[in-house]
Amino acid sequence: MGSPIQNKNSQVDFLKHRLNIFIDVLDAIDPEDADLEDIDRLISMLDEMESKCREFNNREVTESV
Repeated sequence: MGSPIQNKNSQVDFLKHRLNIFIDVLDAIDPEDADLEDIDRLISMLDEMESKCREFNNREVTESV
């Protein structure tokens, strides 16, 4: 893995990039053909982004103490 992202702007850029990937995947899914695996993958992507947000928030709190 790479080194942790410390810079706030880099963190925002990282999250924007992940969100754009999520949107691309969402746009590519045909609602008529979507199955449970597709939905699970979308939920997993959202969970990963949420986890990163918490990680970035905790990193900021830890650094400010």
